[in-house]
Amino acid sequence: MTMHFADLARTAASDGTIGDAEVQALRAAGWADGRICRAEAEAILAANAAIADPSPAWSDFFVEALRNFVLNGTPPCGYASAEEAAWLIAMVSADGRVSSLTELELLVQIIEGGLGVPHSLKHYVLGVVEAEVLTGTGPLRCGGELSATHVTEAEARLIRRVIFGSASDRPAAVSRSEAEMLFRLKDATLHQANAPEFERLFVQGVGNYLLGYASASAHVSRERMLELEAFVADNRPQVGRFMGAMAKAAPSAFGVIFGRKTDALPSRAAQVAEAAEFTAVERDWLDAMMAANGEVDAYDRALLAFLAEETGEA
Repeated sequence: MTMHFADLARTAASDGTIGDAEVQALRAAGWADGRICRAEAEAILAANAAIADPSPAWSDFFVEALRNFVLNGTPPCGYASAEEAAWLIAMVSADGRVSSLTELELLVQIIEGGLGVPHSLKHYVLGVVEAEVLTGTGPLRCGGELSATHVTEAEARLIRRVIFGSASDRPAAVSRSEAEMLFRLKDATLHQANAPEFERLFVQGVGNYLLGYASASAHVSRERMLELEAFVADNRPQVGRFMGAMAKAAPSAFGVIFGRKTDALPSRAAQVAEAAEFTAVERDWLDAMMAANGEVDAYDRALLAFLAEETGEA
């Protein structure tokens, strides 16, 4: 980190405010070498903690810089390592909680846009979002309000971004833990004036978990991506000769290893159809979740109607 950047961050936050011109100066200094380093990321976090009322320009810079540091700071791009995840959790929870909605937006964008992050970070973000929805107050960065008494439209949008995020527990789909979170939120706010968007999210989210398809290989793991990038980067002649010789000597094996479809593998259509089956195990899980609050409420009835229509039992 250049001393210029450190001085800018310190001076900008000294009076508790950072103007748009100062943000532009930080952008120029921070990306002077094309990347944000660990020391610069920590200076940005320190500056954010000192700002009483962050402007949209600062919040956008904060989220963009920290998101890029966590996801692109080390190879491969789009992934967060276990070390980077632990660092981020420690930094945003240094005072015992996620202290600003700008930090919350950062966490959501990492799950929303990352290709892969450690489970520790996924579960931490899910817990933070649930706690913010149940206890949060104040203006939400993406527009709207957080409420400690009911689920607002803005909160429903926030939850949707997390559970359907690219780096969520089940990429672009809803996992069991995320579906159980939706039930907890529903039960906690059942008789409150929840936004209609929350009922839609509840039905779509739990329905997706029960009937939706998600490929087990939707994302390449960080470790495997590192191996692939190293292989691609190795342009020594012997690598090319090896690949060519392998393709000629054992074409069938070459196809299996590098992705050629075989009759032994189930088709995508068959996998989707299998995922759409409502199994006995899933029925038992759903019965237990609906029984938790002692009644079959309006949300449960809407979910059951959706499942009946999707499975042809309506």
